Amino acid sequence: MATTKRDYYVVLGVERTATAEEIKKAYRKLAVKHHPDKNPGDKSAEEKFKELGEAYEVLSNPDKRSAYDRFGHQAFAPGGMGGAGMGGMHDPFEIFREVFGGGGRGGGIFGNFFDEAFGQEGGERGGRGRGSDLRYDMRITFEEAARGVEREIEIVKLQACDTCHGSGAEPGAKITSCPTCGGHGQVAVTRGFFNIAQTCPRCRGAGQTIEKPCHACHGEGRVEKKAKIKIKIPAGVEDGTRLRSSGQGEGGVRGGPPGDLYVVLHVEAHDIFEREGTDLFCNVPISFAKAALGGEVRVPTLDGSAVLKVPVGTPSGKVFRLRGKGLPEVHGRVVGDLHVKLYVEVPTKLNLDQKHKLQIFAESCDETTNPEESSFFRKAKDFFK
Repeated sequence: MATTKRDYYVVLGVERTATAEEIKKAYRKLAVKHHPDKNPGDKSAEEKFKELGEAYEVLSNPDKRSAYDRFGHQAFAPGGMGGAGMGGMHDPFEIFREVFGGGGRGGGIFGNFFDEAFGQEGGERGGRGRGSDLRYDMRITFEEAARGVEREIEIVKLQACDTCHGSGAEPGAKITSCPTCGGHGQVAVTRGFFNIAQTCPRCRGAGQTIEKPCHACHGEGRVEKKAKIKIKIPAGVEDGTRLRSSGQGEGGVRGGPPGDLYVVLHVEAHDIFEREGTDLFCNVPISFAKAALGGEVRVPTLDGSAVLKVPVGTPSGKVFRLRGKGLPEVHGRVVGDLHVKLYVEVPTKLNLDQKHKLQIFAESCDETTNPEESSFFRKAKDFFK
């Protein structure tokens, strides 16, 4: 049985006039409350968490929010009226992490709150913390965004030390579990009725003691190195799209898991086309004679030129739709349309012969030749009586 989606504003508990900051504040409060890590085994909380992520993703984006306000959920259905070109919702845990910052399945606050409660840091025992996420801004052409492309980038980031292979210890040196915390990196401290986990004062959270720290990385287990990374950009991406390359961020401390690399795309404007979601728009000039007599005109598309038939008496501003000549939906099957707007170009710099012939033509015209003009001035004449 199909389920009805709840209104996104109701999901977040905000008014339709809510500001971006109010929307973010509402999401943060509810996402913490319903996070699966805080409600283990509760399917209802998990569904609410996913619903909150979906609502926030739409309402935090001005373009998607505008489309939602106009068309509702139908805006983001396959072939929806909004043309927002969402290309599917993102992982709710990824959205949570982007709002709160940090790493791990749950993101920043749960990476600290839950992991510390269980004597972990970044999902690893012994202080082998997860590496930081990185951001890379990439400029691509309009055509690359439309068709997709693979790029190789070079960045400098912290990676496992070649000398100690990420252990942080000089080759041959002993690594032993910290006797104070038993290798957990944390110790329990009783305060009143509560047992609180705190960083071990002896090993400073590492959970290990190193006889002799590595001289190359000073015991951290990582050093700065250049890295070449291939980034696959799917067809149909929009300006501002963020791509995640898992595990390509900075390496973790002493062999801890690496962070992720986020590539933010900046799509260059096109000389001819403009886009709205998966649809393309362009303006094509035609001569007065072709508009009046009809004919054919070649119009540009992303796949080359296409022939458009111009009916007799085509007015300036007439829009024609070429189905399937727009942009593909990211990771989807929907392809948008190309909307071609014809406008009549008024001839300039006429020679004497052309002016003479045009004057003869003008004198031969009557109300039947230009019915709209005649109708307008009749109405204007009656108006000023």
